[in-house]
Amino acid sequence: MLDIFCLIEQMKLTGPSSLPISIITAFFVSMVFTLQVVKEILYLNTVNIIGSILALAFIRELSPVLTSVILIGRVASSYTAELATMKVTEQLNALYLLEVNPVLYLVLPRLIAFVFMLPILNIIAFITSIASSIFVCFVFYEIDPYLFIGSAISAVSLSDIMKSSCKMIIFSCMITLISCYYGLSARGGAYGVGRSTTNAVVSCLLTVFMMDFVLSYLMFGYLDSSIRSFS
Repeated sequence: MLDIFCLIEQMKLTGPSSLPISIITAFFVSMVFTLQVVKEILYLNTVNIIGSILALAFIRELSPVLTSVILIGRVASSYTAELATMKVTEQLNALYLLEVNPVLYLVLPRLIAFVFMLPILNIIAFITSIASSIFVCFVFYEIDPYLFIGSAISAVSLSDIMKSSCKMIIFSCMITLISCYYGLSARGGAYGVGRSTTNAVVSCLLTVFMMDFVLSYLMFGYLDSSIRSFS
């Protein structure tokens, strides 16, 4: 049976508690990315496509991967450590004695929380990235914010947003299942907890990076150029 109180607690941990670090990271990473990209685009004298290129990069790749990496380090690692501690201290055995399914009681609330909150954090990170890019373009390169916004809106479609959210749902499932698996299979006392947490984080990161390529190819690889109309 699903524990509603546990679900609410996990949603708070995954969403509101992770929001500040997600916004701060997205803001500064986007600033650095914009500084490097805009400089080269201006050299080609194609200022009208700057908003399009950055917006597409953010919604399709940077925001989903960056948000996933942040949540892996902050939330997924805590999932593994918490479940691994319960395993090595035999707290899971108490659940079995109470005829409580550990998967339904411990894993399912975490999975639902991740699947629900990660796409929301992704959209917030995307909006933050756009705001950061507008700031950098205006302050450092004197690019009109209205030109940037118009270019970005014309390139990003509802399909891009939906596919980006779909990516996040897939990432959420993989991250939660991997981190919980390592937690529930931990053994060897305190050393085993640390080893399981490390292995879970590494496995989650590698899985996200590899699946990002596969999903990007399947979702966007066949599409025509989104900035063709600007040429």
